[in-house]
Amino acid sequence: MTFLKPEQRQTLLWLGVAVALCVLFYKLLPVLTPFLLAVIVGYILNPGVDWLARHHVPRWLACLFMIVLFLILTTTLVLTIAPVLQQELVALQKKFPELLDRLNATVAPYLAQTFNIHIHFSSYSLRKLISDQWGNQDLLSAVLSSLRIGGLAVFNVAVTLLLVPMVLFYLLLDWHSFLRRAEDTIPRRWLTPTTAFVKESDQLLAQFLRGQLSVMTILAIYYSIALAVAGFDVALPVGIFTGLLVFVPYVGFTTGLLLALLAALLQFGNLYGFLAVVIIYGVGQVCELFFLTPRLVGGRLGMSPLAVIFALLAFGELFGFFGILLALPASAVIMVALRHVRQLYLASNLYRLP
Repeated sequence: MTFLKPEQRQTLLWLGVAVALCVLFYKLLPVLTPFLLAVIVGYILNPGVDWLARHHVPRWLACLFMIVLFLILTTTLVLTIAPVLQQELVALQKKFPELLDRLNATVAPYLAQTFNIHIHFSSYSLRKLISDQWGNQDLLSAVLSSLRIGGLAVFNVAVTLLLVPMVLFYLLLDWHSFLRRAEDTIPRRWLTPTTAFVKESDQLLAQFLRGQLSVMTILAIYYSIALAVAGFDVALPVGIFTGLLVFVPYVGFTTGLLLALLAALLQFGNLYGFLAVVIIYGVGQVCELFFLTPRLVGGRLGMSPLAVIFALLAFGELFGFFGILLALPASAVIMVALRHVRQLYLASNLYRLP
């Protein structure tokens, strides 16, 4: 590397350090999950903390108030939705024999006449299918292994839930100090374009989150009222759950639709419940795609449906469940970066000179 200037060698050295840090962070992602979650929640809660601080509330008290408010809202949502899911699972278990009889009376003859497929739905065949999926391994050993894995997962979730509020408090308390220290580490020659990039990304994310929150609220109210009018016993929790899941495009709507279909199957068990869910969710999807999202979110991201699906799959594969949640906000930042890269490319000699 003797042909490189000292400044170039130093730049390559720091780029190597940055790449090594990114690889290290990726390897430590399971450990960093509480901290990353605290950063995400902190980004959402910090405007409220700043507003309280501007109105002469001590910052530590403002941080504590916003965290407690966030925990109350989250706990309320969980306590509203979890019992309904449990009740539906118990009801599904009780109605399972009746559902099997209905499948044998309707689906089995259709398969036999149309596709010449002869099948008989029974709990025994389903149990046999599950046991075949286990393979030849001992079923008791497999169950115990699953319990150990499940216990470890529960322990990790418990540790994360305990760490996040503590990390979030100190993060919100020193939020602006952290930002100033991060700004001080930027090379002076890159300070202006970097701060412009961060401000543009922050504005885009703020607009996206505000618009998405409005869409979620409106759809949660709509689904709750529509399901209640249709006579669903679980209208409120299923409606709220569907509205919240709208934050994850396609995946959220599909999950809410399946949950509503399950509720219709257990409560009505006839064509009325199925048609009611199809009409309610069809109207909700049309309103979301053609009215709410264009007007409230405004197509700020400028992403095509194919790009949205690719982002969800890519971030989900790399970062799991949190990757799916962060796919669109992260894509917004990436798109801002790509716009800046495109401007640099169009202004470069590589593009302009023949």
